[in-house]
Amino acid sequence: MSKNPVLNALTASLYIVVLVLGMYFGTKDLKGPDSFMAPIAMISLFTLSAAVMAYLFCYQPIQLYFEGKKKQGVKLFMQTVGVFGLMTILALILLFLRVF
Repeated sequence: MSKNPVLNALTASLYIVVLVLGMYFGTKDLKGPDSFMAPIAMISLFTLSAAVMAYLFCYQPIQLYFEGKKKQGVKLFMQTVGVFGLMTILALILLFLRVF
């Protein structure tokens, strides 16, 4: 990804928004009972999301770590998690204030 924690966190948030929009609008008009494919699809999506988030949050920090820039790698990871945490808190505040 990048060495910019804000860009990394924004990309992670954008990925989540795209998934949510796809699930919301993609299943809005579905009718009929759930099949055994629903749990398979959800576990597959969870696995894919874990891999994507690991890439977004860890790729650059691990590269920095193995280049001998351990403090920079840890700092980038913590900053990315911190920015993403702030974005999560903002989303929760908007949810509870019922802004959207």
